Amino acid sequence: MSTEAFKVAGVFGPPFMGVMGRLGWWVWAQGDELRHTAAVIGTALYVSVQPQCWVRKVRNAFALQVLFIGVEPLWFVGAVAVFVGISVVVQLTFWVGEAGQSQLLGPLLVAVVARELGPVLINLIVIVRSGSAMTTELGVLKINGEVRALEAQGSDPFLQLVMPRVLGTMVSTFCLTIVFILVAFASGYLFAAWTGKGSRDLFLFADTVSSAVQPKDVFNILAKSILPALFASASCCLGGLGVGGSVAEIPQATQRALTRSVAGLFVISVAVSLLTYL
Repeated sequence: MSTEAFKVAGVFGPPFMGVMGRLGWWVWAQGDELRHTAAVIGTALYVSVQPQCWVRKVRNAFALQVLFIGVEPLWFVGAVAVFVGISVVVQLTFWVGEAGQSQLLGPLLVAVVARELGPVLINLIVIVRSGSAMTTELGVLKINGEVRALEAQGSDPFLQLVMPRVLGTMVSTFCLTIVFILVAFASGYLFAAWTGKGSRDLFLFADTVSSAVQPKDVFNILAKSILPALFASASCCLGGLGVGGSVAEIPQATQRALTRSVAGLFVISVAVSLLTYL
């Protein structure tokens, strides 16, 4: 065997093939998870437009999810929005005025607060607060045999357990994002006007922001609010229902679901921005 052959064998020997094998297995596993998540999202959206699927138990489950995900954290979301409004909106207002580029205030506020910070922060809050609870709850139901009990009663576990959580997360995340954006703008305007760092004309500020909003910005906010929420809720449902027969599997399933959800959030956000503005 020649020297070149020995070099090739050393590079592509067992250690290298082992690494490539593990990498291929990981890629295949992630692709499999992605297919399952997409299937859950598609099925949930499909059955949601069928009126016969919205029986009383499903409606009650959906309302509870909206209450837990979209109503209970309003105070916390409002506090975060006030902090962002004071720290970001006020600084942008001040420095744009100092630079003599007041015409850039509206586009900057829309780009930084509405398009980027709002959807990302709200999705992170929902994932951390509700995603872990969702995975744990479904894991406990699976271990306790309640999923099989629903099947034995002739009920569809998907309609009662998965669809309300997926749709409730989507609706709640979008509504919280709108609340966050409005509160951030309002608190930023009030603090800037109170400290004398910005204009005291409310109508001028509102016109500056609203005139900077373009159709692609509306699409961007919708996509960045809804798509990560759908992905995160479906991933958490799959993680919870994928638990086996041991309670010890629930923390691991929750960790994997949250990791996938956060990674999906940033990947989807980057993809939406690239498709919208490039």
